[in-house]
Amino acid sequence: MRKSGGAGVRIDDVARAAGVSMKTVSRVFNQEPNVRPETRAKVEAAAKALNFRPNPSARSLAGRRSYLISTLYDNPSSSYVMQVVSGVLDACEAAHYSMMMRPVDYASRDHVDAIADSVAQYAPDGLVLTPPLTDDEALLERLQAMGVRYASISPREQNARIGARLDERRAVREMMAYIVGLGHRRIGHIKGHRDHGAAEWRLQGYRDGLADAGIAYDKALVVPGEFVFESGTAGAEALLSLPEPPTAIFAANDDTAAGVLHTAARRGVRVPQDLSVFGFDDLPMARQLWPSLTTVRQASRDMGRIATEQLLLSIRDPLAGGVVQVPYELVFRESTGPAPGHAASSKAAPSRAASSKTASNKAASGKAASRPKKMR
Repeated sequence: MRKSGGAGVRIDDVARAAGVSMKTVSRVFNQEPNVRPETRAKVEAAAKALNFRPNPSARSLAGRRSYLISTLYDNPSSSYVMQVVSGVLDACEAAHYSMMMRPVDYASRDHVDAIADSVAQYAPDGLVLTPPLTDDEALLERLQAMGVRYASISPREQNARIGARLDERRAVREMMAYIVGLGHRRIGHIKGHRDHGAAEWRLQGYRDGLADAGIAYDKALVVPGEFVFESGTAGAEALLSLPEPPTAIFAANDDTAAGVLHTAARRGVRVPQDLSVFGFDDLPMARQLWPSLTTVRQASRDMGRIATEQLLLSIRDPLAGGVVQVPYELVFRESTGPAPGHAASSKAAPSRAASSKTASNKAASGKAASRPKKMR
């Protein structure tokens, strides 16, 4: 089968340049197994030199696949979604797949039918699901009944089959240890969306951190949220209006933390002198805000890429693929400082926190990053 590429380059031109058969070239571009690494590298180098691009239509007909991955999302944080989508696109481009973004109205009663209709219309080889769709039982049951492969970003344990996740509970627990080490004893928390597993894990990490420090859980210091800026402004207003307000607030994500900073500034509360603020995700805004935000770095782009790579593995081999544990990092910036009246305690805390950061850096580099741990 002839496939046109850049400037009229065809598959037989690539085969001739690489010194292999046309069938071998097709197997390389179809990501089929049992191709020796050196042969794959030779074909890819020849294709790059010739500016060859497989014809998607011809490739689809030959392989009985669409070579299309659809990413489904309904997440209030557009920054988070774009980070994940960028990672999905990285993996798709590396495998010569196309990617389609598909917004979903999670609150709609017919969103499962709408997704099923989209799958029937576009016939993607697989789906990448983002929270809260990762744990939508009705959707997962429908996809399984339809025989549709999917990968999940941050799925709950019972739904963990193919995808990527990180230990959010542990990450928050470690961050709480750092905040407690700065002398804070009244620490508020603005929760995430109730349908997201992340909201539950981050709340558990918050409670773990309190328990580790021997601090009693106070439900008055925990307020609802939705992972959005407005949750931060409303939540901070409620917490800072308490008779004894917290000296630190853990916002369930960076968007929420931005809202906390906004309310603090409006009320004349100094950060971090009067109030420490920390979030989760390390979105670009975390560095752009002032004071810049202490947070947990969630490699959202890597999670999108890794989940898609696992999905593509399962497409090629139904027995392959799994859920990969992605490393995290605690990032300390200007939005956190010693609790009022506890300046001396700041000397002991960074060493404890730095050990977490160093361990995460090790996990995020070298072989640990290239071969992340899989969870079955």
